[in-house]
Amino acid sequence: MISTFFNHELKSFWRSKNTGKSIAIKIVMGILIFILFLYVLALGLFLDKILHSAFPKANLTISFCGILLVYYLFDLLTRMQLQELPTLKVQPYLHLPVKRNSVVGYLALTALLSFFNLWPIVIFGPFIIKIILPASGGLVALAFFVSIIALALFNNYLAMYIKRKANLNGWVFLVAGAVLALATSGDYVWHLYSLRDISYLFFGNLIKLPVLALLPLVLAVVMYYVNFLYLKQNLYLEELSSKKANAYKSSTEIPLLSRYGSVGDLVANEIKLILRNKRSRSSLIMGLVFMFYGLIFYTQAVYGESMKVFVGMFMTGIFIISYGQFMFSWQASHFDGLLVSKIKFTDFLKAKYLLFTIVSTVAFLLTIPYVYFGWKVVLIHFVMYLWNLGVNTTVVLFFANRNYKRIDLSKGASFNWEGVGATQMLISFPLLALPYAVYLPFKFLKMPNVGFAALALVGVIFILTRNFWIKKLEADFYTKRFKIAEGFRNK
Repeated sequence: MISTFFNHELKSFWRSKNTGKSIAIKIVMGILIFILFLYVLALGLFLDKILHSAFPKANLTISFCGILLVYYLFDLLTRMQLQELPTLKVQPYLHLPVKRNSVVGYLALTALLSFFNLWPIVIFGPFIIKIILPASGGLVALAFFVSIIALALFNNYLAMYIKRKANLNGWVFLVAGAVLALATSGDYVWHLYSLRDISYLFFGNLIKLPVLALLPLVLAVVMYYVNFLYLKQNLYLEELSSKKANAYKSSTEIPLLSRYGSVGDLVANEIKLILRNKRSRSSLIMGLVFMFYGLIFYTQAVYGESMKVFVGMFMTGIFIISYGQFMFSWQASHFDGLLVSKIKFTDFLKAKYLLFTIVSTVAFLLTIPYVYFGWKVVLIHFVMYLWNLGVNTTVVLFFANRNYKRIDLSKGASFNWEGVGATQMLISFPLLALPYAVYLPFKFLKMPNVGFAALALVGVIFILTRNFWIKKLEADFYTKRFKIAEGFRNK
């Protein structure tokens, strides 16, 4: 039956009207993956020398055993963001005498066809053969191979389980990411424990007791079985839809949004869209990653206050930039429905402004710990926060009216350039140039503080005149709405 599913997938691929485009993308992706494979292979071949350079006073085997757990934590985080879920259009099979176990088994087995499962063998395999095999014998080397492969499979099915649960409840993904962040911070930030010591506790004893290799093998089997049961229980569409309906509360039950009426409803739906889909969720994750952006610049005296304008704008407004540049493309699949619905476009724009305000406010609050580098840093962040809410939101929505490329939310975020066009290139110039056009004249006149005050003043003026800009954006949208809709229909 598995061969039948595979045959159907091949026929579906070759009969698709986008076959030529898909082949071209796969060729490009294949070349990129091959280049990446060569780099990973080089890393594996010279891992012993790299470890000797990094830990010159430590035994090579001890260093190797210490980095394995760190690698698998990073591997899990990477899989959660980049690894694609195996898919199969199950609707045609639901009314046929096809066993559910066969369908679920196909999905579970095709999940093994991931390059993430190959990397541990390529990276750690040469070291095991060159160092561990001569020193400890074939049985220990075999135990290491079984362990690294089993842990890779455990991460494989754990990441898929988290992503599938996150499709029903976006908070699952955020909680899983927070747990990984806390696990690494406990070592590298707070120094409460050592991940290397914990890693050596298992892999070091693996040399003495090769039978311990059965433990990661059991974990992999259990995680596979958990995935299998979850898929089997949620195979039917009506079961999935009922769980989705119960997973989220309506916006009227969210105190912050219920006061805004229909605008609050639109924001609540937008938040669900962001959390449920990989491509849009990556914009939110990018915003969290950029919270550490200041550590690159504020720790080096060579960067002056002019750079703080750039850093403050990005840290408090990266979500506005990364998510807003595709503003209407996120609704491309149901954009025609929006045009004929009772939703007022004024409310639609107000919802975008409100969403940006909420996320940017949270981002600003998260940058407050940068007060460690001085109160003026936080003041500049606040100035750029006002600039983002006033100017950048308006600029982003202006260019959104000129973006005619659709985004398919069912596709993943990794190596996905769908929706990217000339508009995204053009939008970068005003976003980067406008704040400096206001600030630099005062900087050259030796009045940088007046420049910051001017930035804040312009931001506040745009915030206070927001209704005016909404009317202008609405009028601009009505002149382009049919062209936008036509662009979104082109798949």
